[in-house]
Amino acid sequence: MDLQKQDLPQPTPPVSADLRASDADRDRVADILREALAEGRLTADEHAERVEGVLAAKTVGELDVFIQDLPAAHARRETATTYAVAPNRPTVGAVPVEPDENVVAVFSTAVRKGRWRAGRRIHAYAIFGSVEIDLSEALFEYQQVVVKAISVFGSIEVRVPENVSLRGTGGGVLGNFEVHTLDAADPAAPVVYVDGWAVLGNIEGRPRRGRLVADILDRVQHKVDRSLRKHLDR
Repeated sequence: MDLQKQDLPQPTPPVSADLRASDADRDRVADILREALAEGRLTADEHAERVEGVLAAKTVGELDVFIQDLPAAHARRETATTYAVAPNRPTVGAVPVEPDENVVAVFSTAVRKGRWRAGRRIHAYAIFGSVEIDLSEALFEYQQVVVKAISVFGSIEVRVPENVSLRGTGGGVLGNFEVHTLDAADPAAPVVYVDGWAVLGNIEGRPRRGRLVADILDRVQHKVDRSLRKHLDR
């Protein structure tokens, strides 16, 4: 997959343990604990106790205590210094003005999810309706993808894999505009920009934990290889 390259700024410094924890930080740690429970690394009682502590934690350092004996935490520390900050706005000329696709919900619901090719620009409109754009299984043919979102008495949700970068620019007029900033470890990873306004409505962008672009592509390749082997064995 050929992606557009661009000059990248220096990696961000490690997050201070004294930094106040956000809801996204708590969600991240809770996801790690849930996976540890499913893998049998934690008992049900240990999981419940740690989750209770996560909800009460006030700083990033306090959150790290609950996962410091789990493999996921060590893998995160090893890659922390490799993160590159994606620009807050797309590179000039990289994304066309006209949309590749429109997703519209007027007094209705519109959903774009599953295995689909994400264009460089997607326009989403929710007028007394709801729009869901799920990129967690999408094919990214471009490094920079813009989602232009307009919500009027409606709701727009944008979900991305957790190994892409996510940026948001916009606001709300008696509404809510919330995009959880995310930096991918791979400098060449796609960057999704959510740009829009919520008028008496809601626009939200966040990663879908456990969804990785590389993992999805590997599974698809495995299925193709398996199908090819069956065909050759006939």
